[in-house]
Parts: sequence; structure tokens; C-alpha cells
Amino acid sequence: MGGLMAALLIWALLLPRGGSGEAWPIHTACKDSSLEVLYQSCDPLQDFGFSIDQCSKDLKPNLSIRLGLILRENIKELFLDIALLTKGSSILNFSYPICEGDHPKFSFCGRSKGEQFYYAGPVNNPGFLVPEGEYQVLLELYDENRSTVACANATVICS
Repeated sequence: MGGLMAALLIWALLLPRGGSGEAWPIHTACKDSSLEVLYQSCDPLQDFGFSIDQCSKDLKPNLSIRLGLILRENIKELFLDIALLTKGSSILNFSYPICEGDHPKFSFCGRSKGEQFYYAGPVNNPGFLVPEGEYQVLLELYDENRSTVACANATVICS
């Protein structure tokens, strides 16, 4: 779960939607005097909502988040890939199974295409101090067929 929190913390990719050449708007997941987390959907077909309840560069364990979207795919199995970059260099790549066939970890596992996916609650993560700098985080949620459920690129700015 720690990887899930770290990943959900930092979103925003600039891919155009639906071939129109327009990108989804950039959203603020959280902002305070020393930390700002911005994200943008990189899914060409839909945007989504995400927020972090406590915004501080001193991240506490069990951070509360909110995430909502309409499912375009069934989620019998759900996986999360995370790539963390700074100054164009990759510093972390991580994959995490969120829902596995017979071992659902969350109530939304097993939801069907067209249903609302909404999670509000804690994400088990290790507490840590975010180092100063600007970071990019690429996130992709996908199903067992590798179909995209959600995609985002986040920018984390810590001063």
C-alpha cells in the first residue's frame, strides 16, 4: 500500500484527449506553503477527480485521499504502475497489484464497466519528508487485459 500512496500523491500527464489536440485541465490535488501536487489525466477519453486531504512535505502514514471516475473497463483484476522522475531521470519504477482475482483488497474490486469508482479513505504509506525539488510521477491503472482504467501524470513541487 505504501507504493500506492506515493503514486497517488503525484499525478499529471499532458496527452491530448480524443484527437482534438486539447489536453485535459491541470488540477490541484493539494497545496500548502511548501508542497504543491498537480495532476492531469493522460487518458484521451476521460478526466477524473483526485485530492489529498493533508498537504504537507512531511507526509504522515495513512494519508487520506479521494479518487473518483467512471469505469470504462471491468476491474476483476487491477494493477498500478508508477514511474517517478526528476530532472528527466528515472528514480523509481514500481508495480502494485490492487485487485487480484480471488484476493480483492478493496470494495471496488469486481466493479463493472460504466460503474462509478470512488475511494475516500486512508492509503497505507510510510511517513517521510519530501525532499525539495520538482518531481514527475506517471501513473497507470490497468486491468488484467492491460486496458487502461485511468492514467495520470503528476507534478510535485516541494520548497
